[in-house]
Amino acid sequence: HIETMCGHTVSPLTVVTFCRTMKEEPINVAYAVVFGCVVVLGLPLNAVSLWILIQRHRLKSPSAVFMINLALADLLLVLSLPMRVHFYSTGTWSLGVFACTSMTMLFRNNIRASAIFITFIGVDRLLAVVFPLRSRHLRNTTNSWRACGLIWIFLMAVNTPEAVYFSRNMYDNNQNTTCFVFPANWTQQKTSIYIQACFVLTLLSVNMFSTSMVSWKLHQLSTSGQMIDNKINVMLIFAMNLVMFVIFFLPFTVAMIVGNVTTIYTTRCLASLNCCFDPLLYYFSLDSFWKKEDNSGSSSVKLQVSKSDLRAGETSGMK
Repeated sequence: HIETMCGHTVSPLTVVTFCRTMKEEPINVAYAVVFGCVVVLGLPLNAVSLWILIQRHRLKSPSAVFMINLALADLLLVLSLPMRVHFYSTGTWSLGVFACTSMTMLFRNNIRASAIFITFIGVDRLLAVVFPLRSRHLRNTTNSWRACGLIWIFLMAVNTPEAVYFSRNMYDNNQNTTCFVFPANWTQQKTSIYIQACFVLTLLSVNMFSTSMVSWKLHQLSTSGQMIDNKINVMLIFAMNLVMFVIFFLPFTVAMIVGNVTTIYTTRCLASLNCCFDPLLYYFSLDSFWKKEDNSGSSSVKLQVSKSDLRAGETSGMK
């Protein structure tokens, strides 16, 4: 069948494509603005945070190791977002299937990596506060780097088959000039969607358990003026971890299960904002974040917390 549009004879498919583009243009501009703001904020914040973590804290604590890897994952996400800004602002994609697949996998990888590293930071704080003596042989930088290596291997193992399936689907649907859109058969991937949901909910449960355990332990500690400040700092870390999951990761996961495409796009924009808030986690987690770490650590809040926890652990061990 042939249709007429603006005095030209075109196919019905062209008319449908034109109408869909006109309908989605305003929201695509909104997506471009959001991702552009994430790039403007997230790039300098995470670059500076990564520099401070490496140069000033010198990988002397397990938490610093996990935070470096989290900052690296956030930087990889931020570096992929300009391509999304270009696509949503112009409506065209000229970089091919490989580039589209790579940018998509970087985004998915960030959500998983951020959720894992945030959880490991919380578990590390849990071990330091609740089990200071029994966790001493576990909480060292060597084991932290080993854990991070295993995490990246796990992410690559998950991303590789996803990337193969994604690129093959783009070729099959002749999507060489578009990107970041859901294929017609995306609802058939319910198994992977449910696995992703279980993954996020499991990590959220671990964070909730860590928060409750640390809160219970801190309630038992002495209530001197310094310790009150430390309690607030420590609990802020766990509160921020929970906020990250509830605001940034959980809505996107729920949207994928529900299957509404518009909601998925919106929550995907929301999920990308997590890389702008992660530097706050570094600030509250590491003592004297802006200062070079002193080897003696005599003035650090974190060390004072650890000593108190150590005394508490020794006392409990004697009973």
